[in-house]
Amino acid sequence: MKTVTFQLNWEPNGFQAPYFLARSRGFYEEEGIDVAFVEGHGSPFAAEQAARGRADVALAGASAVLAKQSEGFEPLAVAAVTKKTPAAIYTLRDVFGEPLERPEQLAGRTVAPSATKTRILAAQLFENVGVRDRVELLPVDPNTHHRVQHKLLDGTVDAAVGVVTNGVELEREYDRAADELHVGDYLGVYGMTLATNRTFASENADAVRSFLRATARGWAAATDDPEAAIEALVARNATLERRRPIETRKFEVAAEKLQFTDHVRTAGWGAHDGDRWRRLGTMLSATDLLDGPIDPDAAWTNEYLDGDADVIGRYADRIGRGRRVTEG
Repeated sequence: MKTVTFQLNWEPNGFQAPYFLARSRGFYEEEGIDVAFVEGHGSPFAAEQAARGRADVALAGASAVLAKQSEGFEPLAVAAVTKKTPAAIYTLRDVFGEPLERPEQLAGRTVAPSATKTRILAAQLFENVGVRDRVELLPVDPNTHHRVQHKLLDGTVDAAVGVVTNGVELEREYDRAADELHVGDYLGVYGMTLATNRTFASENADAVRSFLRATARGWAAATDDPEAAIEALVARNATLERRRPIETRKFEVAAEKLQFTDHVRTAGWGAHDGDRWRRLGTMLSATDLLDGPIDPDAAWTNEYLDGDADVIGRYADRIGRGRRVTEG
C-alpha cells in the first residue's frame, strides 16, 4: 500500500471534515493508499511543504500557491476544492446599527482585516462596487485574528474581514446578532486547493489520481451526511466536541456556499477554471504580496483528475445538484 503524506493547512476543523470522513470510511484504503495526516501552520507553509517535496499532497489556498510560485517554488495544484474564497466581512448588528446585506453599506465605515490576503480581497470587492475610496480599510494588525475580533466587540471598528463563520462564532459566544458578507459571492477567485510536488505527481500519477478519487468520495459523503463528517473530525480531535455546532456550520458553509458552482456541475469535482486563476493572479500582482513574477496558468493542472470516475465527472449528480444552480 502506498503511503501519502497529507499536509493540512491548519489544525483539524470543520472545513477539513471530508478528508477525515474519507479516511474513516476507508475510501483511501480502498484506493490502495495509506494517508498520513499532518497538522498545519497556514496555507503558505503547506504550499511550500508540497513544493519542497516534504509532503506529498497539501491543502493550501490558491493565493498561497501563487505567492510561493513568486518566491521561486513550484507547487502544483491538482484539484480546486473550494471554488470560492472563504474570505468574509462580518459585523455585529448592535455595532453596525443595521443588518449588513450589501458591500455598499460599508461606505463611510471602518473595517479591520485579520490577514493580508483577505485584506486584498476585501479591497478588490470595495473597488468593484465603487466604494473603495469611502471605506477605511485598516492595515493588518500584527496580532491578527483575535485582536480584530476584540475591536469589533468593543465597537472600535464597524466590521472585520476574516473567513466565513467568524461572525457566527461571535454570535454564538456572545449572544449578539451577527451578519456576514461572503467575499466569494462577489469575486470569482479560488479558495482551497490540493497541491503537490511536480516530481512526486509525475512519478506517482496513479497515487495522485487515487487520492483525488477518494477525496472526492469524502466530499460527496460529507455533503450527504454532515453529522458523520463532523463525527470523524471529532474522532481525530476530541477537543472539538465542545465546538461541534460551529465546526458543523463551517463544513455546511463550505459545502453549500464555497465548494459547488456551475463549473463543478459541468466540469466535475476539483476541475480547475483558468479564468479564476488568472483573475486571482491579477489581483495579487497589483499588491506588494508577491516576491516576483507569477504565471497563474502554470500553477495548476487537471491532468490527475479522473473524469471518468463517477464521483468526479458526475459529482453534481452524486450530491443531488445535477440540475442548473444559481451560484456563480
